[in-house]
Amino acid sequence: MGRIKHETKNEDVGFQIAPMIDVVFVIMLFFMVKVGARQTETEIKSKLPGSAETSTSVEGLEPLEESIMIDQDGVISHNDEILEAGSVKDGDLVQLKDRMKRLAEQGRADKTPVIVTVSTQPDTKYSRVVNVLNSLQYAGITNMTFTVSEDL
Repeated sequence: MGRIKHETKNEDVGFQIAPMIDVVFVIMLFFMVKVGARQTETEIKSKLPGSAETSTSVEGLEPLEESIMIDQDGVISHNDEILEAGSVKDGDLVQLKDRMKRLAEQGRADKTPVIVTVSTQPDTKYSRVVNVLNSLQYAGITNMTFTVSEDL
């Protein structure tokens, strides 16, 4: 009797789907377990502004609004009262500094913000505006607005 020889061929078995199905089931099981552990938020705790009792009066919260005007000749006026003439040495705005310092102290004492509007004409020297801003900074006033007007 002779032995039967089986020839071994290197056949390409192709794409195996069975291991791929096992991997998909493991991933699906992982996500199903993770979804069950998710915490859902049904309420967001927040506090909205309302009518709470305050210890300060509402009247004291109105800001002090002041205006400083600089014309094209460099004349500085505070609330329509001329403080510094155009011939004052640049940077030496003593009256304006003193008045703004008193205004800032009054605002701090009353616990109200001080808002200063600086109005200029288009031809006003930039150095004069910078001197006024330096005076406001010296006084401790940080809230200011700027306007350019044709009819000062």
